[in-house]
Amino acid sequence: MKRLLILLICLTTLQSALAQESTVKKAQQNFEYAEKSLQSRDYDAAIKSLEDAVAADPSFQVALIQLGDIYKLKRSFEKAKDNYSKAIAIAGQAPEARTYYSLGEAELNMGDYSNAGKQFALFKQNYKGKDQTLIARAEKFIRDCDFSVIAIQHPEKYEPVNLGAAINTKDREYLPTLTADGNSLIFSRTVDNNEDFYISHKVNQQWQTAVPLSDKINTRFNEGAQTITPDGNYLFFTGCNREDGFGSCDLYVSHKVGNGWDTPFNLGAVVNSSSWDSQPAVTPDGNTLYFVSNRPGGMGGYDIWKTTLDNDGNWGKPQNLGPDINTPFDENTPFVHPDGKTLYFSSNGWPGLGNMDIFYSRMQSDGKWGKPVNIGYPINTFNEETGLMVSPDGTLGMFSSVLKEGFGDMDIYSFNLPTAAKPLPITYVKGIVRDKETRNFLEAKVQVVDLKTKETKFNDYTSKDNGEFLAVMPLGSTYAFNVMADGYLFYSDHFELNTKKTDQPYVLDIYLEKLKPGGNVILKNIFFDTNKYELLPESLTELADLLQLLNANKTISIEIQGHTDDVGNALDNQKLSLARAKAVYDYLIAKQIDPERLSFKGFGSTAPIAKNDTAEGRQKNRRTSFQIIKV
Repeated sequence: MKRLLILLICLTTLQSALAQESTVKKAQQNFEYAEKSLQSRDYDAAIKSLEDAVAADPSFQVALIQLGDIYKLKRSFEKAKDNYSKAIAIAGQAPEARTYYSLGEAELNMGDYSNAGKQFALFKQNYKGKDQTLIARAEKFIRDCDFSVIAIQHPEKYEPVNLGAAINTKDREYLPTLTADGNSLIFSRTVDNNEDFYISHKVNQQWQTAVPLSDKINTRFNEGAQTITPDGNYLFFTGCNREDGFGSCDLYVSHKVGNGWDTPFNLGAVVNSSSWDSQPAVTPDGNTLYFVSNRPGGMGGYDIWKTTLDNDGNWGKPQNLGPDINTPFDENTPFVHPDGKTLYFSSNGWPGLGNMDIFYSRMQSDGKWGKPVNIGYPINTFNEETGLMVSPDGTLGMFSSVLKEGFGDMDIYSFNLPTAAKPLPITYVKGIVRDKETRNFLEAKVQVVDLKTKETKFNDYTSKDNGEFLAVMPLGSTYAFNVMADGYLFYSDHFELNTKKTDQPYVLDIYLEKLKPGGNVILKNIFFDTNKYELLPESLTELADLLQLLNANKTISIEIQGHTDDVGNALDNQKLSLARAKAVYDYLIAKQIDPERLSFKGFGSTAPIAKNDTAEGRQKNRRTSFQIIKV
């Protein structure tokens, strides 16, 4: 506010120097009263004096402009427009060019884009000054107006729905975040000027009354602007004015343990700075964190940055997203969809309809973000639109706003996302890991690897308190899925997901067998070409897991087993199955596994696990497995 007042006074001084004083004594006297009121920030008194001044002298141009400035500062844009227009219309008194700029700002904030664009053009035409920042801003506003006129002619369908009394109250609710299964909603709420987190769970498609998230996370300080990993196990958030902070606001993380949360910790001096660091957004694999900061080295005021985990689990030095996303103006509230390829954020730098608009960007094949796209009108308006998140299935957007049917202050709403703005389709695998004999929950490592890109999409441990995991898998690729725990045989699965959307996620109950003779594992991610026995590159992920098991358990010996379906000659099938088993054997030998611990055998089609009368059955029978011979 102080900066705005200084700008206002400077503009007033400039206008005063360029305009004649009023010849009407009463008008000039009231104008001077207004100047004194402005010095003490008594805007209402200044307005009263200026209105008296123009009532006494309707051609008192500088007083009219001053009235427009104050009303614009108070966001009374209709009154600001009225006074600027009167000042410009005074015969024989050409206004200073900035008056057109100010009128354009008022009209832009009213959504009168056509006329606002004309005013900014008149400013450029008449401005003789050398303030390049002001000229650049006017040119930016002209682009906004041109964009907005077209956007309004092609509106998106938009019907926001209040999430209801279980979520929203008379207080301020904002910045929602969903887990990947869509069943847990975490959001910020301000009560008595204190920001805290609340959580609601969906039961029978209905949100339950939200409750405080955790007394280990919520404190007497402000907590807000959170992001949660798709499995709901890691909450990154903004904490302000804490004793362990490096700046005014820092980034923190808390890990879920059972049904509770650990004490959060600061992400450290590598990530946080002496500046303002806030609004984190985590990628679905948990390895990259986007956030907003006004630290030095950015493109403008507030930029989006990212930090990535290294192989040792440490966050790296933040990198600015650069001109692909950031502008000389402000960007905020990033959100990375669980597809890992779609970024939503708000900006007042890219062409838009108002103060802050919502945009989306797609990750390109080179790993860079594509040119941001405005999500459209009337989702975006001349008001401020920020804090969009998108449901895991890509159908709904969630945001916060003050609308007529609200419960009080800002509420959380949902709406159907425009088709063009929808993320890539995803599914997820969710389950519980237990001991096969005792049925007790296990702390196990769950890993999901994209076999096409070799990217690890999920790599985390289940909790020994509940054994739960949830891993996101974007459609359009093939995934290796493995679960491992010390002292147990690992579990292997394979998901081949085409681009056709699947309505049902994968829900698994996984029972791990302890290491003992006779234990058998089907290696579902060992691949060969048809009638060939050379290991395909996609097999390396599974082979690495088998290698890890053998290196971690130096006393066990295994038999590698090859199997085929019953199509073709039985002898040829036996030879092929033997050659495939030997290919795995040779790989392990090459990785320094003692040959005394390994053997291999081909069974051909003699040990089927399914009928051979269907394609699916035959596929199951074509397999590679191993059996423990000695522990």
